Amino acid sequence: MQSSFDDAILIGRFQPFHNGHAALLREALARAARVILVIGSAFQARNAKNPFTWEERAAMIAASLDEASARRVAFVPVRDYYDDRRWAAALETGVRAELEKSGIAAPRIALAGFHKDASSDYLGIFPRWSFIAVERQGEIDATTIRQRYFNAGNTDGVRASLQDLVPPAVARYLDDWATRPVFSAMQEEHKAIEAYKKKWGVGPFITLDAVVTAANHVLLIRRKHAPGKGLWAIPGGFLEGRERLLQGAIRELKEETGLDVPDAGLLPALRDVAVFDHPDRCQRGRIITHAHWFDLPSGHLPAIQGADDAAEARWFPIAAISGMEAELFEDHFIILSRFLGSAA
Repeated sequence: MQSSFDDAILIGRFQPFHNGHAALLREALARAARVILVIGSAFQARNAKNPFTWEERAAMIAASLDEASARRVAFVPVRDYYDDRRWAAALETGVRAELEKSGIAAPRIALAGFHKDASSDYLGIFPRWSFIAVERQGEIDATTIRQRYFNAGNTDGVRASLQDLVPPAVARYLDDWATRPVFSAMQEEHKAIEAYKKKWGVGPFITLDAVVTAANHVLLIRRKHAPGKGLWAIPGGFLEGRERLLQGAIRELKEETGLDVPDAGLLPALRDVAVFDHPDRCQRGRIITHAHWFDLPSGHLPAIQGADDAAEARWFPIAAISGMEAELFEDHFIILSRFLGSAA
């Protein structure tokens, strides 16, 4: 049977790849000669919502396919930009590069998907592509799967809790993954997130971040506690009841880093302030942060000392940030890129 399209594009996080995704992929393979799987939330540090790297997700998807189907599937990783225009541009660039490999001058392209909820609004961003609509395959939800996965106490528990929700090859992959040290780390993350929501609710909350640069370096702290334990982060925290935003940013900066610069030296160094309010930027709930960029004029790096919620404070060369995405907390790579641009 001749395919209706040369390429079908399937977009998802696949955290993990489940039976609903598998049904969507089968339909895409039935309608197109080739399928380009766009794997979202790529390159960032692992967390309870995105525990698997894009390479691990590609591996579990490939394992669920027969050999002939696997040859017809290509993978394109795309990071989260928390900005629809930047995300769409990056996605189209990645897809275009993959399309060029086929050598077809004007390929017939379709986007495959189903409208789940507001998280599926991206399906309307690419009107130039035809649309392959697929019905939802029952009440299968990756969030529920992750909850069952991380609440399971052993591999037998993992297998029993997921056997009706994911393809057999993916169940075997998850069984193996549950024996690795990273599984325990993600369990800790999951429990920390659940405890946080139970104690504080889901917001909205207001936080402050302080991006501090000096002598071509940027100041970061290593998180002491989950979520994000051990990851590098921008100094910051929650706004207190009687504070102005700038006051809160400076207070959190001093509490976590002990930065040896008087407030009078920080105020004239303020270069920019930006709000980061994407609903998915934080797992703990709806947290809207106001990031302040202080660029210190001194030719040396002021003394620092990690304290409070910071296990460590350290100056990093700005040029090193581009290679640290998988070590940075939440959307802090995007925040740093916003202020430091191509230098980072």
